[in-house]
Amino acid sequence: MVSSEYERRIAARFATFDQDGNGYIDREDFSAAAKRLLAEFGTAARSDKGQALYGGAEAFWQGMAGIADRDGDQRITRDEFVSGAVKRLRDNPDRFAEIARPFLHAALALADPDGGGSASVADTARVLTALGVSQDTAATAAAALDTDGDGKIGEAEIVSSFARYFTVPE
Repeated sequence: MVSSEYERRIAARFATFDQDGNGYIDREDFSAAAKRLLAEFGTAARSDKGQALYGGAEAFWQGMAGIADRDGDQRITRDEFVSGAVKRLRDNPDRFAEIARPFLHAALALADPDGGGSASVADTARVLTALGVSQDTAATAAAALDTDGDGKIGEAEIVSSFARYFTVPE
């Protein structure tokens, strides 16, 4: 049985996805997140990186809708999010993170100026801030993602941390 504390932690993450604060998550929230990231890094939507980010946002939305939109109305309520995320995390946390991989990969590419496959801790914090995370929390989270202490954060570090984000209190 999943504890209510566990569900509470996951529910607290709902606001991260509900970018416009209208009480549900929909495709527009994912598009808005992509648009903010592109603006933050001065990248054109029609560029290869811009198209990859929008494609990743769409894939992420489709994955979220597939696990959480119980009534098929193309909107995920807080209750749908909690029950969908809880089930997926309980079943397989890594699989849940995989639905975000295309978006995370594209966001990392935006923050990776030299194309080396990793972003600096500071640029990772910029990504998080653009997605609505407070600057202090973003800085702390980005530093924590740098598990090997090299000042860079790669895709493996980001994707492996994604599901844990839903289960650890802020």
